[in-house]
Amino acid sequence: MPLPPPPLTADRPVQAAEVVPGQTADVVCVGETMAVLSPPDSRPLDEQPTLTMAIGGAESNVACGLAGLGHRVAWLSRLGDDPFARRILAELTARGVDVTGVETDPARPTGVYFKDPAPEGTRTHYYRGGSAATLMGPELTRLPVLRLARIVHLSGVAAALSESCAGLLEAILVDRALSTEADKAGGPIVSFDVNHRPALWRSGTADAAKNLLTLARAADIVFVGRDEAEALWGTPRPDDVAELLGPAPLVVVKDAEHGATSYAAGTRTFVPALPTQVVEPVGAGDAFAAGYLSAVLEHRDERSRLRLGHIAASAALRTRADVPEMPPRTETDRRLALDEVEWSMATTA
Repeated sequence: MPLPPPPLTADRPVQAAEVVPGQTADVVCVGETMAVLSPPDSRPLDEQPTLTMAIGGAESNVACGLAGLGHRVAWLSRLGDDPFARRILAELTARGVDVTGVETDPARPTGVYFKDPAPEGTRTHYYRGGSAATLMGPELTRLPVLRLARIVHLSGVAAALSESCAGLLEAILVDRALSTEADKAGGPIVSFDVNHRPALWRSGTADAAKNLLTLARAADIVFVGRDEAEALWGTPRPDDVAELLGPAPLVVVKDAEHGATSYAAGTRTFVPALPTQVVEPVGAGDAFAAGYLSAVLEHRDERSRLRLGHIAASAALRTRADVPEMPPRTETDRRLALDEVEWSMATTA
């Protein structure tokens, strides 16, 4: 029987942990990761003679961020038996993420996506239909690594990949399949980032809105962008989002460069974002989730959780990579110790 998760309040720093494959993880992230092919500069894709390859996926981005902040993290998924899969496994392992639970599918490919820079923002072109990850399903909940984690992190991206992937998220979030039969309130804390990707929801926005609302309301911690919440559910203000998602114990509404607001136990907490020179926004939301969850694991207060989320997101905004290098703990601890006036005046290096 797994130990109950630690409380979401209290204040205790944590030492950076050495990640050992097969060791019980603080956090398990579940979802698809793809090979990412990107231009080396800001010219559009159709003008590029060469591309560079990296990796990217909402859930593994969070895993890398948490590992970079010193936590034991595992990533669960399915990959093809191809060079893209080997690149993904090698890079995640190098970043300190346990990938021993990842399944290889010899019959289906690893997903791929391309970045296409444009003046109005970077567009993405996905080639992930029928990928190995689309066969993930509720049977994954039988794995001990999931049941023994302190936090399980999921994303709405996975819900759009296939019926079986949607069934996996429903089993974990709604059915609480990771809880024991004796105590359905037990099991890991379940974190869910809404992460609406309209291109993946072929059934349309109305279906996405309905399904993502059900999943979000069932989570212990919900992350959602104010703009995506408005597009999905017609909720223009953070307070409106929190009221809609009310059954969730902890709701975090991100509002781009303005800041983020959390709602927990009747308390509303707002922390402004750090001014940042944006190179590319892709991956910033995942980095924010990693920073916030890191502070949850360290039993920090709500203001510090939001601050660490902003610090991590700022690192992502300053790079073209989906997965940024996390700032050293000396820097994060210094920023977390700033008073309100100092924080409001802070700028990134």
